[in-house]
Amino acid sequence: MMNENGIHKVIGVRHLTDSCYILKLERNNLHFIPGQVILLGENKEQDSRPYSIYSSIHDDFIEVLIKEIENGVLSPKLKGLQPGDLITISPPHGYFTIDPTDIPEKEYLFIATGTGIGPFHCFVKSYPDIRYRLIHGVKYSHEAYEKFEYKQDCYILCNSREKMGDFNGRVTDYLKNIAINPDAFYYLCGSYSMIDDVFDLLSEKGIPKSKIKTEGYY
Repeated sequence: MMNENGIHKVIGVRHLTDSCYILKLERNNLHFIPGQVILLGENKEQDSRPYSIYSSIHDDFIEVLIKEIENGVLSPKLKGLQPGDLITISPPHGYFTIDPTDIPEKEYLFIATGTGIGPFHCFVKSYPDIRYRLIHGVKYSHEAYEKFEYKQDCYILCNSREKMGDFNGRVTDYLKNIAINPDAFYYLCGSYSMIDDVFDLLSEKGIPKSKIKTEGYY
C-alpha cells in the first residue's frame, strides 16, 4: 500500500510546443526509482492522472512531461499553474524500471511515441553509463521533445507526417529494417497500438517476453 499523498510547490512550467509542456515542482525529498509514475492532481482521487517522472534521480526537483488534452479534466489546469501554487502528488509507483546491476553488461532499446519519451529521459539522466538507442515516433519534427538531451548517435526520430527526422514513417516501419539484438532489453512506452504492434514484431524476431517491458500512455 502506498503512503499518503504529499503537497508540492510549483517551480514553473516550461512550454515545448503549443500543447506540450514540462511541469517543474519542488522535490521535497521525494524518493523514486527511474521509470516510476506519480499521480498529479487535486485532493480528490478522481481528478488525478498518472505521469512518468521526467527528471533524474540526481535532480533536486521533480519534472513531468505533459501533453495538454483538449477539454481534458486535468492537463489544461496543470498548464495554467504558476510558481508558488500547490499540487498534490502521490507516492511514486510502477514497475517500468531497470535493474541497475544489468546496466554494465546489457544494451537497451527504448521505443516511444509522443510524450511516452518521458521515462526514457529519466533513465538516461539517472544512469549516465547506460548503453541505449532511443527510437521516438512523432507526427511532426517539433514534437521531438528536448532531443538535445540525448546522445546524438543514440536518438532516432521517426516522423510519420513529414520528412524532417531520421526516418520517414512509423517506429514499426523503422524496426522492420534494422538488426535486432537478441541480448538487449526492450522498453516500449506510448500509445497502446504502438506497443501492441512493436511487441508482436519483437516476438516474431525471437525476443522473449522476459526482455520486453511496456508502459501504455493512451
